[in-house]
Amino acid sequence: MRAAAAVTPRTLVGGPSLTKASLVLGGGLLLLLVAGTVALALGSVGVGLGDTAAILGHRLLGVPAQVTWSAPAEQIIMEVRLPRVLTAMLVGGGLSVAGATFQAVLRNPLADPYIIGTASGASLGAIAALMLPVLLPGLAVGAASSWLGVGAVQVLAFGGGLGAVLLVSAIARAARGGAVTLLLTGYAVSSVLAAGVALLMYLSGNHLGAIFAWLMGSLDGAGWRNLGLAIPLVIVSLLLLLARWRRLNVLLLGEAQASHLGVDPHRERLLLTGLASLATSAVVAISGTIGFVGLVVPHLLRLAMGPDHRLLLPASLLFGAALLALADLGARLAGGIPVGIITALIGAPFFIGLLVRSRRVVVGNS
Repeated sequence: MRAAAAVTPRTLVGGPSLTKASLVLGGGLLLLLVAGTVALALGSVGVGLGDTAAILGHRLLGVPAQVTWSAPAEQIIMEVRLPRVLTAMLVGGGLSVAGATFQAVLRNPLADPYIIGTASGASLGAIAALMLPVLLPGLAVGAASSWLGVGAVQVLAFGGGLGAVLLVSAIARAARGGAVTLLLTGYAVSSVLAAGVALLMYLSGNHLGAIFAWLMGSLDGAGWRNLGLAIPLVIVSLLLLLARWRRLNVLLLGEAQASHLGVDPHRERLLLTGLASLATSAVVAISGTIGFVGLVVPHLLRLAMGPDHRLLLPASLLFGAALLALADLGARLAGGIPVGIITALIGAPFFIGLLVRSRRVVVGNS
């Protein structure tokens, strides 16, 4: 709540200074470019940084270059690593912006993109797709089947995540409650969906390994097809969120102040929740549940530069994308373990340290 208390109406008018915005966004963009290039170059088969940059320039921009690399190296960069790195950036950026949005909507700096049931709904949908041969053996479909060129796991995960959010929003709208009602409704629906996930896992048999791999979050299945599913949904939702940065700032002031400034907090909360959930559902559908990125990145940025969403949202996009690209590189170099393990190992202790430090500051000032 400290972040919410730090906002004043002046924030709604002035915005960040040009120098501050240039430093933050310029640093984030530089970090993203470096992280992307290093993630493309390193792996079980090493490709030099110079060759990596030359391959990208030649294939993507048509830059003339003397071919000093092998054909397999070019194929590894363009067909294996590039879609995976771009997927990591899309997932990390989408989760971070969604996390920043939920932290403002709920006025809780500890909120994350999964807080109102997106992860539970997506997990139930994905596990149901993996279990289709067991549940409906006559259909002979499963994780390898595809609808409109998209895998059944991705389709049902996206539908499950979005369906859970729509259910939570409908209940909260009927109750005409505030942020607390939305939060409690999300918790209740998530609990029911988690019970469904546990039941399917109990019945999974030899599918349990695939289910655990999805639940831990992994980019092993990243490819151009899945990336094409998520990109339009994430870009549209993120652009609409970025365009509503003033409304996010107003919501931080509280419902009474927001109403006084001409904003309907109930309507705005549901709209922003829907946009953030759309981005979350799209990225979870292609990556599984990857924790702490959408929680830690916007929280750290808010502590470092304040709660103004005019700067916080694009900064979350850049730094979240860079963080997950580097985390996935670490997962690959560690033998191909799920990237969700890496983000948990890094994020959980780091966030606990932040909480302890914040608690000491509060006690010291009391």
